[in-house]
Amino acid sequence: MKQPIVLDSFALVSLFHREPGWEQVSSILRELSSSGEKAVLCRINWGEFYYIVKRRVGKSRADEALLLLEQLPVEITSVDDQLVREAAEIKADYLVAYADAFCIAAAKRVNGKIVTSDPKFKAVEGFVPVLWLKARKSKA
Repeated sequence: MKQPIVLDSFALVSLFHREPGWEQVSSILRELSSSGEKAVLCRINWGEFYYIVKRRVGKSRADEALLLLEQLPVEITSVDDQLVREAAEIKADYLVAYADAFCIAAAKRVNGKIVTSDPKFKAVEGFVPVLWLKARKSKA
């Protein structure tokens, strides 16, 4: 079994808004779909994705994005007391946002690799594997 993929909200935002790295996210999700596997998304990061999209394009479009997200090979994981404690410990030990700490804790729980372009995850590269989204190179 391959290492599980854990999505940060940045990965989903890049996909839905076709920002740098969106093709990479799309390719990862196609590959997961073909193999019958699913990426992991912590419920906290699901909420983070929703509020980012809502701020950018409004409630109606954010609601549509959630419906589209349901069509993707993504498993939204619940938050339990142990995950909250693990995220709080990560937040205490690393300079990351609290929502990012949940993504990191979820990745540790499943021994997964985080997909993101958020530079704040550089702080945890030695703690959890990170797959960095790359900007598409322009043709010169």
